[in-house]
Amino acid sequence: MKHATVIATYSRRMRLALADGREVNARIKGKRIKPVCGDKVDAEPIENEDDWLITGIAERRNELSRPNMRGKVEVLAANLDYLVVVAAAEPRPDWFIVDRYLCAAELIGIDACVVYNKSDLGTADVRYELDTYFDIGYDVVACSALNGEGIDNVRKLLATHCAIIVGQSGVGKSSIINRLIGDDVQKTSEVSDKSREGRHTTVNSAMISLPGGGVIIDSPGVRDYAPALESSTAAAQGFREIRDAAGECRFANCRHLREPGCAVKERCENGVISPRRYESYKRIVNLTEQLGEGRY
Repeated sequence: MKHATVIATYSRRMRLALADGREVNARIKGKRIKPVCGDKVDAEPIENEDDWLITGIAERRNELSRPNMRGKVEVLAANLDYLVVVAAAEPRPDWFIVDRYLCAAELIGIDACVVYNKSDLGTADVRYELDTYFDIGYDVVACSALNGEGIDNVRKLLATHCAIIVGQSGVGKSSIINRLIGDDVQKTSEVSDKSREGRHTTVNSAMISLPGGGVIIDSPGVRDYAPALESSTAAAQGFREIRDAAGECRFANCRHLREPGCAVKERCENGVISPRRYESYKRIVNLTEQLGEGRY
């Protein structure tokens, strides 16, 4: 029996990194365990085969998850300490998706950054949003995977982390990784001309070691994302500025929606809290309540 790390997933098959540096292919024993990229697992060689067998998963420090179409929690990756959420000039940025990923990072206790790719197409239209994230304490980088601008800043942020890179399809996550590692390892594709939406290119999650230090997990692009919350009241803990203001609300159990004496709403009205971020918070509350009622 040896300890290993899951570095790639292909449905029920995995790629493992063993402690001695070797990489092996593996299958999963039974149907009860469901390893994901980043998991620490127990594995053993299968006699007369090249494959290994994963027999158990070590306790996770954390897990990035979402509710699936059936309302069940789907774990995307485990044992992370940093999250990189990418937006871009194309496809059109969905800041609500960015907020949902940042909310998830807050709730699992890891830091995060916002990377705005395709900066060669300009950043003037999104400067307010990027400044908002910077002002509440997130690392913010504008970069261009096309010409390399800003990639060194991304590299420095990742040098000591086990990170996951997430975002809408087509924003250039794989292109950023290719720039970071100096090789076209990750498959990329152009944004669809017809829909202007990104095409999914990363089918499986994979952990990639970066030359400057750190590792990054590439994950499939999404057209939507929501964190898996135990209840709608947890949403406020995923927004730094709302969490900070909550202590000044009249009621300790204020939900920051319709309650009187709400410091969050007051700061939003005064422009201290971004109205769009506040709208994002309300959307997560509503979505979580719908999921709790079995609707998706």
